[in-house]
Amino acid sequence: MISISVPIILASQSPRRAQLFRQIGLTFSVQPSSVPEEIDPAASPEANVMRLAALKAEQVAAGIPKGIVVGSDTIVVIDGEVLGKPSDAADAARMLARLSGRTHTVYTGFAVVDAGTKKNYIDWERTDVTFRRLSAEEIDGYIATGSPMDKAGSYGIQDDFGAVFVERIAGDYYTVVGFPLAKFYVAFTAFTRSLGYLKGTP
Repeated sequence: MISISVPIILASQSPRRAQLFRQIGLTFSVQPSSVPEEIDPAASPEANVMRLAALKAEQVAAGIPKGIVVGSDTIVVIDGEVLGKPSDAADAARMLARLSGRTHTVYTGFAVVDAGTKKNYIDWERTDVTFRRLSAEEIDGYIATGSPMDKAGSYGIQDDFGAVFVERIAGDYYTVVGFPLAKFYVAFTAFTRSLGYLKGTP
C-alpha cells in the first residue's frame, strides 16, 4: 500500500484505471483532463502514449496548487495502424474484424507529475494480444452492448465480454486493462520518495 502526504489525482475518467488504483490501496480523486487524444503519425507508438499521458497529467496539475497527478493513455497497434477509441459502431466493427484471428500490440503510457515542483516521471509498457477468430454475429452483439465505444481497439479485457475474444497475451495483463500496474507501482513509490512525500515504506 502507498500513502503519501499530498493529494493524488487521477487525470482519467476510466473506471478501469480507477479500479486499479483502488486495487493497490491508493486514496485519490478523479479529475479528467480535456486533452484531445490526437496521434502523431510520425511518432512511434510509445512516444505517442507517453506524450499524451504527460499532456493529460500536466493539464490537470497546472490547475491545482499541490498534489501528484497521474495521466495515462492506451492505444492498440496492428500492422502499423493505431486503433484508438472507435468513432461510431461501424468503426468499432471495422476494428474488431481487423483484430480477429490475429496478434496486435497494446501500448500504455503513464505520467506522474508533481503539481508543486513540476517534476515528472514518464514511462510506458507494451503487451502482445492474440484474438481468436470472431464471427460477425459476435462482433455485432458485442457492439450492441455499447461496451466497445470507450475503449482503445474497441474491446475490453477486464470485467467485459471482450475477454472471451482474447486467446493469449504475451506481456503485462494490466497494460491491456489500461495501466501497467507493477511498473507504475515501482515508479510511483520511487518518485514520491524522492520528493519526500512517501509515508513509511511500502
